[in-house]
Amino acid sequence: MSQKIQAIRGMNDILPQRTPYWQKLEAILRQLLASYGFNEIRMPIVEKTTLFKRAVGEVTDIVEKEMYTFDDRNGDSLSLRPEGTAPCVRAGIEHGLLYNQEQRLWYMGPMFRHERPQKGRYRQFHQLGVETFGIATPDVDAELILMTARLWNALDIADTVRLEINSLGSNEARAEYRDALVAFLTPIKDQLDEDSQKRLATNPLRILDSKNPNTQELVVDAPKLADYLDTESKEHFARLCQILDANGIEYQVNQKLVRGLDYYNRTVFEWITDKLGAQGTICAGGRYDGLTEQLGGHATTASGFAMGIERIVSLMEDTSPIEMSDADIFMVALGDIAEINAMQLAEAIRTGLPSLRVRTNFGGGNFKKQFKRADKSGASIALVIGEQETNDKTVGVKFLREHKEQLMVSQSEIVNQLQKIIEK
Repeated sequence: MSQKIQAIRGMNDILPQRTPYWQKLEAILRQLLASYGFNEIRMPIVEKTTLFKRAVGEVTDIVEKEMYTFDDRNGDSLSLRPEGTAPCVRAGIEHGLLYNQEQRLWYMGPMFRHERPQKGRYRQFHQLGVETFGIATPDVDAELILMTARLWNALDIADTVRLEINSLGSNEARAEYRDALVAFLTPIKDQLDEDSQKRLATNPLRILDSKNPNTQELVVDAPKLADYLDTESKEHFARLCQILDANGIEYQVNQKLVRGLDYYNRTVFEWITDKLGAQGTICAGGRYDGLTEQLGGHATTASGFAMGIERIVSLMEDTSPIEMSDADIFMVALGDIAEINAMQLAEAIRTGLPSLRVRTNFGGGNFKKQFKRADKSGASIALVIGEQETNDKTVGVKFLREHKEQLMVSQSEIVNQLQKIIEK
């Protein structure tokens, strides 16, 4: 026997018992995004490596350690996308969607990072990304947060998440704060954890959200980002909070919230849960007004977020389990002619009632065996055809989940009868 080939570590199959959660989430997301006036965009999963180096930052963990990067046959350096914002901006610039325009875009699909796999963190993972362009005011930042809050309610997981927000200020204010933070941390560099020591020279703001408890104690007295915000950023943030308050959105201002990507400015936010262990962020985003120009386009204000599909599905499984079933109707037929008749009737039902899931018994078997299959399928109704029903052009309607008497219905009327049963 040949050796079995298994999936790559951290790149997981999504099995049939989990796909209903994905389908439910995707359907709700599509309806929700349409209701807010967003349009879908689809980008390749492979991009030029320079795109992510320029957008995410060459000295970030993503670019230095986590990207799947390779040279193609032409010698070009390509990477599997580790996030979706940079490709979306690239596509907007390339196709003339952004200059002097407002755009409201969303995308969904796999991302790739070579990280140590654990619950909630995978090497192939899926994200929904939402991006807005050409709107500078804080009301659009607030709407993104309102939309995500509405999603948690629709998924019945609102009680399991909390919102943290912050403002990073303008790029100039952030640079001034960066210098002050480095000046504070440099004398105590040797007391920082190893990752924070590296970040001191590359991305010192990330030290603020270090998970190392000793480092957290050291930064308690560090300069506060809020003290370095420019006036316009303070007003922007105050207006954001005002809108959230007016809509009853609870939040916590976390001055250590800085996000891990270099392109953010002003508003940043995270939705966090305590139900998934260390990987508690299920949705995060903010404003990135300088990225379009950074990638070669005209200066364009922008704001957006990304959410982890796997993490949200895990919350859904814990809080609102889906009852699994393969069918709504199961066709039970005994005898060669009845089996053909059952398949004809199943096709007629699929034509007349396309929303119903209809399964036909295959492989023969007596009525007892077929009803076991019907019960296992999760169907609520079995349609029964034997020799007598075939001759009379009738069909038995047996209710599998309710205490109701079996009906005998003309085959020509079965679609109408099923429609009436559904509507009750």
